[in-house]
Amino acid sequence: MRDPVSPLGNASFDGFCKIREVGPLGMISLRAKSDVAELPAAIKAAVGTAVPAQRRIEIAGGKACGWMSPDEYLLILPYAETGAAMEAIAREMGGAHHLAAVVSDARAIFRVEGAKAPQVLAKLCPVDLDMLAEGELRRTRAAQVAAAFWKDGDGFTVVCFRSVAAYVMGLLTHSAQPGSELA
Repeated sequence: MRDPVSPLGNASFDGFCKIREVGPLGMISLRAKSDVAELPAAIKAAVGTAVPAQRRIEIAGGKACGWMSPDEYLLILPYAETGAAMEAIAREMGGAHHLAAVVSDARAIFRVEGAKAPQVLAKLCPVDLDMLAEGELRRTRAAQVAAAFWKDGDGFTVVCFRSVAAYVMGLLTHSAQPGSELA
């Protein structure tokens, strides 16, 4: 197995909140309809969580499963564990209709942390952040690119495509510039 490389070399920025690239992390896109009987066991075996409800993310330590669409789940886990997780998914899903693909190297993950973290995303995303509950996952846009994020702890985790990682980091750092806080 090759050594993983994060898209931006674990870039970080300290403004009125902290922005940092998280990575590399393992990510698996699991496509299956929610009523497939084998799905709960496959997700449990791969990341140790339950199947998340619509627009939710289930987190268990350093692993998670997020609802991305009616038939898509994003599994997040340590990079080195993706092979074992794929084997667990194949074993538990058996002949049930599904598609699982490792997408670790196609994604970038950022953390936006601090008391004013919602202000950073409010400048970029058409989401009412006051209504966003802990553990709620939103798929939306960050300025002009697709992104997903959820609130946890003192901030947000943001996922985007690796190809736009530098652009998203630029958006986040620009939005967190000292003196640019929202009134």
